[in-house]
Amino acid sequence: MISFLLSIAILLLGYFFYSKIVDRSFGIDENLETPAIRLEDGVDFVGLPFWKIFLIQFLNIAGLGPIFGAVMGALWGPVAFLWIALGTVFAGGVHDYFSGMLSVRHDGASIPEVVGMYLGKGFKIFMRGFSVVVLVLVGVVFLTGPAGLLAGLTPNHLDLNFWIYVIFIYYILATLLPIDKLIAKIYPLFGVSLLIMAVGVGGGIFIGHLNGSFAIPEITLANLHPAGLPIWPIMFVTIACGAISGFHATQSPMMARCITSEKQGRAVFYGAMVAEGIVALIWAAAAMTFFGSTGGLGTALAESGGQGGVVSIISTSLLGKVGGVLAILGVIACPITSGDTAFRSARLTIADVIDYDQDKIKNRLVLTIPMFVVAFGLTRINFDIIWRYFAWSNQTLAMIVLWTSAMYLALRDQFHWIATVPATFMTAVSITYILVAEEGFQLAGSIAYPLGIAAAIGALVWFLAAANKKSQES
Repeated sequence: MISFLLSIAILLLGYFFYSKIVDRSFGIDENLETPAIRLEDGVDFVGLPFWKIFLIQFLNIAGLGPIFGAVMGALWGPVAFLWIALGTVFAGGVHDYFSGMLSVRHDGASIPEVVGMYLGKGFKIFMRGFSVVVLVLVGVVFLTGPAGLLAGLTPNHLDLNFWIYVIFIYYILATLLPIDKLIAKIYPLFGVSLLIMAVGVGGGIFIGHLNGSFAIPEITLANLHPAGLPIWPIMFVTIACGAISGFHATQSPMMARCITSEKQGRAVFYGAMVAEGIVALIWAAAAMTFFGSTGGLGTALAESGGQGGVVSIISTSLLGKVGGVLAILGVIACPITSGDTAFRSARLTIADVIDYDQDKIKNRLVLTIPMFVVAFGLTRINFDIIWRYFAWSNQTLAMIVLWTSAMYLALRDQFHWIATVPATFMTAVSITYILVAEEGFQLAGSIAYPLGIAAAIGALVWFLAAANKKSQES
């Protein structure tokens, strides 16, 4: 219990203190007009109230990752608490803040354009294609996941395919309509479901620990994974959205087009990441506590059909049938409110690349229809395969955005190490993972680990040289 509460405290202290250091390093200017005011178009550039912006950002980034990823990450045991807490404060929060605020400073530009401004044309070209692929994969992952959960709550004739079609139609509407006409109106309802889920499950585990029904384990660095999978680097990719996720960088520009003052950035971007970290901690604690051990969790995952089954068992057992259904609806809301904006972000990214105006509905249809044709085809592919490739590409995207943030700080003669250190770490994670992973090169750890570390060191040397060169040229 102490380790869990300490992890929550780290997250809260990170927001109230460390995020202010990050905010000062960026150098906000409250007198600058934000894109929402300067470029208002009634579709994507729309000024919204602060509470709506925060809630949309939080729901955008809190997809299946902080729930399903945290459940799978719990297989390694309480060491997952450390990664969620420290990863959120020193990596995820920094990543989300800069991806949002750099977009604010550059007219609400999508992340590939921002990356290109600081890391060069080659990175921009790569990121244009890479980020669109990641976004479409996210949309597909966050389509099949909630559809499966809804199918489990409804009569048999409302099967997986039925719910895929229903969610698909909603995603199309959310991608096409002005942001204040659909997304900004229904997200508060999703937020209530998510709040019930987090408070209910967290409270149930806490009370269960106090009355002796459960025992939330204390932090240990021991690897408790029942299958013996190594902590490095696999856990750092498995738990992504609850610690750091490149997907968030694709979402932040949407709210960068809606905030009305730069002073809102710390609460919207860094604050939403901390809130997501708390959700991930709750589900990691619930998963490793409810079934008695990581071995028990592994058995439950196998017998219940995966993370969705485990989530259903925990929610219903802790909150009763009605409360369990409400909690599961909160879990369903998370991926749906990330999937819709994933496709919307993909549309905006493509529009930025080809400089294609999006104020007319016919222009939006030109980009949206082909994208959804591809996405529907991907729903026919095994979910686990899509998830594995998304997991690695997600952390690779985070790595690139952190290097971009570090370059911005270096060019401003600010303390760039707040971004450089996590960028170097995530480079080691990303490279090592693809070298050892089943979907990667499947190299032995004795080869992959040194190569991953060497790649991270090489990236750091390159960055320091490039930053010095750019500083001399400017």
